[in-house]
Amino acid sequence: MNETQKGYHYNLDLHQDITSIIEQDFWMLENIGPEMLSALSEPVKFASSSWIIITSGHAKVDINLMSYEVKAPMLIAVRSTQIMQPSHISDDLNASVVVMSKRFRENLFLLTNSSSLYQLQSRHSVVPIPPELLSDFINQFKNLREILQDSANPHASKALLFSMATFYYRTLYKCYESFEDELSIPQGRISDRFLNLVQQYFRQHRFLEFYANELEITPKHLSRTVKAQTGFTAVEWI
Repeated sequence: MNETQKGYHYNLDLHQDITSIIEQDFWMLENIGPEMLSALSEPVKFASSSWIIITSGHAKVDINLMSYEVKAPMLIAVRSTQIMQPSHISDDLNASVVVMSKRFRENLFLLTNSSSLYQLQSRHSVVPIPPELLSDFINQFKNLREILQDSANPHASKALLFSMATFYYRTLYKCYESFEDELSIPQGRISDRFLNLVQQYFRQHRFLEFYANELEITPKHLSRTVKAQTGFTAVEWI
């Protein structure tokens, strides 16, 4: 069974075949230079969750109309349906990207949703990578590349999934440690409490009214607040 049949592809040509990226469960590209990113003159709506690791250079990007100054080393985590547009890219910019399909992201969610890191990720689309961790990110790409290139491995999908989950708990959490004080605010934000409930009950309860009742607010107020705080409606999260 070849890589395409398994639903994986490595180093897909972004310019010529961008639509087929979202047909893959897991896709990655390394050493993206300013030429490719400069071609994004219009806002791009992401169809899949993506991690963009900036390894050198700097840029300015807008994500859902919020402007961010990006300076290497830095992680940009873009969720599906979010809109991104770079407005400035330095000549020495270099980046690598991982794209995860909805199915892959949901499976990863099942392994990571109990972590407080999930709440922090939903708040912060752009975070600095501590310089001492950059080599860990580079090694993770090497590990993912080796899994993708091993076309004889019938367990590649699980290897990718557990590799990402291990990286999540072993390395990625360190990028969010400076934000952990946000979680100590009494009762937290409505969106944090809502996401905690969704993590517990999403299999049993699919309707907004259940979560609004648990939080003792109206469904309209819940949806409006979650949308304002996370960029997604409550129904989309469920």
